[in-house]
Amino acid sequence: MVNTNYNGPDNIRSYQGHTPKLGDRVMIDPSAVVLGDLVMGDDVSVWPQCAIRADMHRIRIGSRTNIQDGSILHITHASDFNGAGYPLTIGSDVTVGHNVVLHGCTIGDRVLVGIGSVVMDGVVVEDEVMIGAGSLVTPGKTLKTGWLYAGSPARPMREISDRERAFLPYSANNYVKLKDKFLAEASL
Repeated sequence: MVNTNYNGPDNIRSYQGHTPKLGDRVMIDPSAVVLGDLVMGDDVSVWPQCAIRADMHRIRIGSRTNIQDGSILHITHASDFNGAGYPLTIGSDVTVGHNVVLHGCTIGDRVLVGIGSVVMDGVVVEDEVMIGAGSLVTPGKTLKTGWLYAGSPARPMREISDRERAFLPYSANNYVKLKDKFLAEASL
């Protein structure tokens, strides 16, 4: 149920006194739902059928990050089992592929999370990391800068090449351009 004190779109929802704060030129597809203690940087794009639920902890998303179709972003709440819990923090220039689950983890800058991957509670993904499609990153792991990780459970496969490193900001910027085309067409 949408909080009636909020006059924005139905898919951007307040919860427990927190209303998502969106940077400039953010695009959230009408079929996506975002709610709660969420802050997005500039030029973020959230594509169809995504759920970003900052209901029991905070979610922060850096600038020029794209969250692709069907992805689920959530947190780990504070409890006797998890202490303070885990917020979800995603850096800038991150590409989150289709159907990804990010749960109470920290994702650095210039990261690619491959299609269908799951990144669990307490994981730290450093800057400039590639996670292969279908990977499972188990709780509490640290993925080191400059590496490709893949598998279930994910493990380091090899260092990324200079070409792959250059692809990381390219991918994010390509989604900024695509998002801008969608926003321009929607305003016609």
